[in-house]
Amino acid sequence: MYTNVMDKNVKKRGFTIIEVVLVLAIAGLIFLMVFIALPALQRNQRDTQRENDLGRMMAALTRFRANNRNRLPGEGQPGGVTAVNHWNTFRDRYLMVNNDTFEDPQSGVVYNFTVVNGAAGDPGDAGSGNLRVHIGARCNGEAAEAVAGNRNVAVRMRLEGGGIICQSN
Repeated sequence: MYTNVMDKNVKKRGFTIIEVVLVLAIAGLIFLMVFIALPALQRNQRDTQRENDLGRMMAALTRFRANNRNRLPGEGQPGGVTAVNHWNTFRDRYLMVNNDTFEDPQSGVVYNFTVVNGAAGDPGDAGSGNLRVHIGARCNGEAAEAVAGNRNVAVRMRLEGGGIICQSN
């Protein structure tokens, strides 16, 4: 039988099993990093939307007061400024005009108001989509602190990523 000496020196083309496994492991690590980071990015985006919604709400409150002799929703009405139905009417007329939405970005639930006098209460106690309106208070970091008079309003909301955002006029 005839054997060609040259055949022994010819290398076969292709990848070894180690090279294939290594490439798959690297691709798997990249996929895992993206898979782990994606929920955090989505949560941060929803929290940014919540912060924007709160700023929009405070701007609408300023417009409402300019149109209503510096009064708050419900002030001078039966039930007073702590009546939630007055604040929900404010939401519907000032925040949800022209088919605009004012809802929690995660649950899709329209934001509801919980209105209190002073600084009492936790903004997350009523679940997703809750804004706690503190009449006669202002923000001090994440907390609302009571101040004299009811012209000051602090609005607080629990963030999905942790913490509380507070804005006051």
